[in-house]
Amino acid sequence: MSVFDDHREEIEHYETMMGRWRGRLAVSLDRVTNALVLVGQHGVYCHSARDAEKPALDIQQVQQELAKAKQLIQSVMEGLREERDGRAS
Repeated sequence: MSVFDDHREEIEHYETMMGRWRGRLAVSLDRVTNALVLVGQHGVYCHSARDAEKPALDIQQVQQELAKAKQLIQSVMEGLREERDGRAS
């Protein structure tokens, strides 16, 4: 199944509220946030052999990449909002 089938209602909701592209970015941001939560939960149980206080290195790397993707999505959404507001002024 595609993301458009799995999250049809959520996509439609955000597209209605924010427009097609911003709505899809919002759903993407939600998916990345959920992935960060799941990886964080997994990291609680998969500790590094070197440092029991930190998650395994692969989990740390996945968290870092997801956090970067989230920042990029947020920056695009903010840029779109600023662009829209600038045109409205």
